[in-house]
Formats: sequence, structure tokens, C-alpha cells
Amino acid sequence: MSGMAGAEPMVLMQIRPWTGLDFLLMFLMWAIMMVGMMVPTAAPMTLIYGAMARKAAGQSTHMAPVAVFVSGYIAVWSLFSVGATLAQWGLDRAALLSPGMVTTSPALGAVLLIAAGLYQLTPLKASCLEHCRSPARFIAEHWRSGSWGAFRLGLQHGAYCLGCCWVLMVLLFVGGVMNLLWIAGLAVFVLLEKILPLGVRGGKIAGAVLAVAGLLLLSGSWQGGGR
Repeated sequence: MSGMAGAEPMVLMQIRPWTGLDFLLMFLMWAIMMVGMMVPTAAPMTLIYGAMARKAAGQSTHMAPVAVFVSGYIAVWSLFSVGATLAQWGLDRAALLSPGMVTTSPALGAVLLIAAGLYQLTPLKASCLEHCRSPARFIAEHWRSGSWGAFRLGLQHGAYCLGCCWVLMVLLFVGGVMNLLWIAGLAVFVLLEKILPLGVRGGKIAGAVLAVAGLLLLSGSWQGGGR
């Protein structure tokens, strides 16, 4: 106990069991981070919806404001934040997270990299990304009038975005949940994948790179464990 007297508060929180307040604070951290990362990547869809709302207002036609659409999108990522908080809690209980919220297991980090890389190459990823890359067509296909329709539109767009990016968000446990450069890098990658003409091909190339990096890290952890 005397050795723990000068320990950092974050380390102490990691050692002791989580309380309900700890879980709430971690959930809020994830939710705020997801809003900061993912809402900007929905800019193409949000801008088109906003333009439609302004046109409707000019024609004295009722249309739910942009905030209603965005709130539906945020609701999806808030739900993801619950899952991310549970994952962090599980990793913390298994002593697999450092005080900086980075996995301490090279093997786990390698598996996450490989999983993220392979997911980039799957048909499900391609399908979800196609919906995210075609905002005008998405709105035309899923349009519903009224506030509930706008909220539902945001939910649907958020669901496709989640299907496109959820594994990439899990990589925060590899680069560091509190690593601002890693967070910004993932957010920029997601945005570019959605808007660039070569975004689909670039995403697949990035997937291959992630998978190879994971294999190399996994190979290194095996060799290190055998020494």
C-alpha cells in the first residue's frame, strides 16, 4: 500500500473495480469522442439535408431542422459508445489496458489490426461505404416526412456509417483511446474514404496494410514469447 501512495489517479482507477459513476464517465468520454470524430464525416449528407431544409423554408414548406437528422445520427454512435465502454471495462478487468487506455497485449493488438484490415475488404464494408458515399441517392431512397422521418433518416445513415467504421474505431485500443493524433488520423481517414473518388480503393489498400501490420506484430509477439 505504501508503494501505491504516489500512484497516478488513473492507475488507481484502473486497479480498483469500476463504480457506476466510473462507467458513466467513461461512456460520456466515448460519446463525446464519437461525436467529435464522426459527425464531421457525415458533413456531405448533413449539407445536402440542410440545403433541402433551407429550400423548403423558402417555399413555406415544413421540413424538420438539420438538428433532428443529426440527433438520429448521434443516437447510433451513442449506442456504439455503450458497447465501447463495456469493451473497455472488460479489458480493464482482464488487465489488458495501460493507464493510457492502450492494450498491453501485442497479440490482442495484432488481432485487432488484422480484423480491421480484413473487414475493409468485405462486401458488407463495401455496401455500407457505398451508402455513405452517395448522400443524394441515400436521401431519395430513405426519405420520410416529418420530424420522426428526419430522425429515422439520421438513424439509418448512422447505422450504415457504423457498419462502415466500427472496426476502425476499435483500433483506438491499439493506438490509444486518449491519443489525439490517432483519433484525428482515424477521423480524417474515414472522411477521405467517404468523399474521395479513390476512397474505395484507398480503403482496401489501407485494409491490406493493416492486416500485414497485424501479422507482423503477431509474428513478433510469438517470437518474443518463445524466447
